[in-house]
Amino acid sequence: MNQSTTINTPVTITAMGFGRDLRAYPRRMEYGGTSYQFLDAGIRTVIRSGERIAQILTLSDGANDYRLRTDNQGGSWTLLSIS
Repeated sequence: MNQSTTINTPVTITAMGFGRDLRAYPRRMEYGGTSYQFLDAGIRTVIRSGERIAQILTLSDGANDYRLRTDNQGGSWTLLSIS
């Protein structure tokens, strides 16, 4: 089982792509002075709490899995964990 590290820090998404279903997803992320390039659209989960909607995506760079959350309010992204 992979070790997961909780991060919970805002990150900058520097490139977006489109999956097979034409939904946008992050292609490149800046975190801690390093740029991470994602290989493909990963698993996407939509969470609703009242009128608030958030999405959680799991993406991979080929070596690690990254869990990201967006609040769908203008492009703010949070890196939740790396495993």
